[in-house]
Amino acid sequence: MATGIRKTGEFCWINMLTAQPPQAREFFSELLGWTYTDVPGMDFGNIIQVNGHNIGGLWDLEGPMTPPGTPPAIGVVVKIDSADAMVKKVTALGGTANPPMDIMENGRMVGCVDPNGAAIDLWEPKNQPGMDADSTQHGAPSWFETLTTDAARAREFYSELFDWTSKEQQMPGFKYTTFSLGSEPVAGMFPLTPETGETPPHWATYFTVDDPDKTAQRVTELGGSVFMPLMDIEGVGRMAGVSSPQGVMFYVIKYFPMT
Repeated sequence: MATGIRKTGEFCWINMLTAQPPQAREFFSELLGWTYTDVPGMDFGNIIQVNGHNIGGLWDLEGPMTPPGTPPAIGVVVKIDSADAMVKKVTALGGTANPPMDIMENGRMVGCVDPNGAAIDLWEPKNQPGMDADSTQHGAPSWFETLTTDAARAREFYSELFDWTSKEQQMPGFKYTTFSLGSEPVAGMFPLTPETGETPPHWATYFTVDDPDKTAQRVTELGGSVFMPLMDIEGVGRMAGVSSPQGVMFYVIKYFPMT
């Protein structure tokens, strides 16, 4: 589980795009214990904190930096060393990348889309190194998973892009891939099939919670919904897929003790 300032090749930030930011802030504060600070010079977003540590931003879908028609979602960000070099690498590997954008003196952001259509952002830090929250704490992001239509293509893309290694594990009806940076697991990959419906390729975020059963119940009490019922994943933890009242989908999980 990640702790401390994230390293190059690790997920270092999330960006939540949501309608009705005041209501969204209240929902996630009640559910995950988030607190918020203002963003200097901006009136359409907040920094999200877990136990006083920054984990990401919560942004208004109607804000000036959000393209019209963008759906509510949680964007994921991976730390890199050079934005310019990674733009060339992304395109060479079959993805698409926007030109790097300076975020004040904090760092340089690159918006990318992998060859299968999943969006992922890259961050070259300057004054803002990214999250350092303990991922074992309630409300902290702890796992990131790409759902994709072409697992072999995605595996090659991300392995080459971030120097990740991959390992497949046979699950009932499909193969799950775990990506690692060195010896540390950093992300997973789940293949989309006709049985999963019309879900487009994307990156999903899991948040650690103290009690997934109570959390799932609280989601519905607060006006959200449960789209994936509570289940135990052998050797991993107990989880559920949920959605905020504003339509932001994510997962909550309590990990089983290591044996």
